[in-house]
Order: sequence, then C-alpha cells, then structure tokens
Amino acid sequence: MSLNREGGIMSTSNLIRNLCKEKGISVAELARRICQTPQNFNKKLKRETVSTEELMQIADVL
Repeated sequence: MSLNREGGIMSTSNLIRNLCKEKGISVAELARRICQTPQNFNKKLKRETVSTEELMQIADVL
C-alpha cells in the first residue's frame, strides 16, 4: 500500500494501474511484458494477489 495524492491509502493494484497510465502502457501490455496473460494478470490485480517476484518484474518494466 502507498499514499495517494490526497494522503489516503492506495491499493497495490491501483498503484500499478496509475503507474501504467503515467508511463503510457496498458495493463494488458504490462502483463505480456512480464510473461502473463492479460486475463490472469487482471485477476491477480482484482484479488490483490500479486507476488513479490511479480512486483519486481513490474518495477523493471515500469
């Protein structure tokens, strides 16, 4: 979790989505770049079940 601009807590999935928007990359493209299907990755974001290893891969891409 991290803080959003208003000082509230932002979920990991919202943080990832916002970073994708800032970098001009779709969530589906991010999923492909970390060798996952967009469908599977979206399920992980919805459930907040992104692993530490996946977060490291996401950080490398973004």
